Amino acid sequence: TFPSHTTMMTGRLPYETGVRSNIGYRLDRDANPTLPRLLAEHGYATGGAVSAYVLRAETGMGSLFDFYDDSMEVWDSATLGALQRRGDETVRAALGWLDRVKARPFFLFLHLFEPHSPYEPVEPFRSKYPNPYDGEIATADAILGRFFAELERRGLYDKSLIVLAGDHGEGLGEHGEAEHGVLLYREVLHVPLIVKLPGLQLAGRRVSSLAQLVDILPTITGAVGARVPPGLPGISLIDLAEGRSRADRTVYSETLYPRLHLGWSELRSLIDTREHYIDSPAPELFDIVEDPGETHNIREQQRRHARALAGRLSTIPLNLRPQRSADAEEMARLSALGYLSGAAAHNTGPLRNPRDHIQVMARIQQTFVLDQQGRYRESAELCREILRDYPDLVDVYIQLAGNLRRLGRLEEALDAYRDAIRRSSPLVDSVAIEIAHLELDLGELKAAELNALQAMKLNPAEAHLILAAVAEGHSDWAAAEREARLALGPENRPRVPALIVLARVLAERQKLDEALTVANRAAARVYEEGAHPVPTLAATRGDILARLGRNREAEAAFHEEIERFPATTETYVHLALLFASEHRFGEIEPALEAMVKASPKPATYLLAAREMKDLGNEAAARALRDRGERLAADLRERKR
Repeated sequence: TFPSHTTMMTGRLPYETGVRSNIGYRLDRDANPTLPRLLAEHGYATGGAVSAYVLRAETGMGSLFDFYDDSMEVWDSATLGALQRRGDETVRAALGWLDRVKARPFFLFLHLFEPHSPYEPVEPFRSKYPNPYDGEIATADAILGRFFAELERRGLYDKSLIVLAGDHGEGLGEHGEAEHGVLLYREVLHVPLIVKLPGLQLAGRRVSSLAQLVDILPTITGAVGARVPPGLPGISLIDLAEGRSRADRTVYSETLYPRLHLGWSELRSLIDTREHYIDSPAPELFDIVEDPGETHNIREQQRRHARALAGRLSTIPLNLRPQRSADAEEMARLSALGYLSGAAAHNTGPLRNPRDHIQVMARIQQTFVLDQQGRYRESAELCREILRDYPDLVDVYIQLAGNLRRLGRLEEALDAYRDAIRRSSPLVDSVAIEIAHLELDLGELKAAELNALQAMKLNPAEAHLILAAVAEGHSDWAAAEREARLALGPENRPRVPALIVLARVLAERQKLDEALTVANRAAARVYEEGAHPVPTLAATRGDILARLGRNREAEAAFHEEIERFPATTETYVHLALLFASEHRFGEIEPALEAMVKASPKPATYLLAAREMKDLGNEAAARALRDRGERLAADLRERKR
């Protein structure tokens, strides 16, 4: 997605733009003239509205435009729905910008993400089409129909130049690939490309000559009279349609996804009017006229043609630049969209042919699906099965680590992260923050601090938050407050987890009024501004309210936390202490029993036992401790 859109915006191929994958690369706005900037020079307002995290502004795409809307509220461990938005929402953002532009000539980039897994078309298309992928295509079509109707209503449609293009196709099981990215057959290369000129110019004209995404930029700049940069590989599609441009050309394609993320061979190809040559550890040649489905490799029968295309392909440089390190949040979010995101293991031997190993991709995708469904144990088991056959797939170790952490198996999660780093040293910076979180949970404060410092260059806000928690662990409240403030982020959109830690620290420093103000700001971010709910927010407010003697409000806050996040154990402890302060002793034990029911782990039983002992109920404390020890013994036996 990102490399293809970079090609559309620059008119240059990936080996020229340097953008080779959705992660680890950034579009440098100053490296190449771009379509939005060329049109801006020509007096056009430029705006973009996108539907997926893959094209968020931080990729460099946002800096190309006057206006760029990628509004998706994204949070830690965000699910798929948070990483994309419905096309109708994106259209609303685009139309809002058009209405503000008013009479100026404009260039709008509108990106829809509907035809993308998981395929979940809306009604009536969900019921109308047995194949949900077809339903998503129909959904996108309907969204565009409504968009074009809005352009007509504004008097813009007829006089607009519109280009409709796909960034890639979808495997749908052909050649063994369900989605896209790994293989390089025509089902992922042959995409829609439709040009509507102002008025009815060339209406209905179909062009059989080869066309490419690099042709979009010269088509638009040429049509409106903007500057056309020299040396571009593309040609005007209008010239091609009118017979004013050459039709004898070859189309270059590549996928570096298997090389960058799997440690397998990259694939590169050339297509001419008759044949498609794919370079790999076992090169292939297809006659796409007689065999459009590319089912018969004719390389041995057509060696001369294969050699000619191979020779031409060899003149195109690979120009592979190293990926930059990505932080753990970015990796997790792209994984939620179904993309591999880790840097591949270092491999000095022969590279695997992706075609021969494509079957493992469906199994990897299934680990992502199970994870999204909360089936962490099954996802972890499948990860281990995959790693027995493919021990160098670093993304699978990272997925395994996340599953193990959610299952409470923290030491095993640490081991999985370390296994990934051993195979791909660039991951040291990428997963340092996740390792720091695990070490913090395990009470290893010094190790957590060192890994937070390691993560500082990639994710400073999260690193400062870890350092605040480490300072809390040392009861160094001044340092904890300083680090929590550094973790807040933008003043108009402060990060909710950092506000919670800051409120907690201020309460410990007896700055109760300020602590409540900060906790209320966190609540406003969630309930009024659409930030994602975060565990311990209501419990933290409740604790501060209890310290202020506002017990009724505190109790309500604790119950709110329990309703939203029943596994947050500290809430039950706060509630038990509140009951004790009000001499409601009969309610203490049921509250702690509810805690162990919500989080049935040995540590929870021991926490409940400690609280009962502190409150003077030795018999109940003993019973809870015994139950926790029996559970721990059972778990040890099951692991054996």
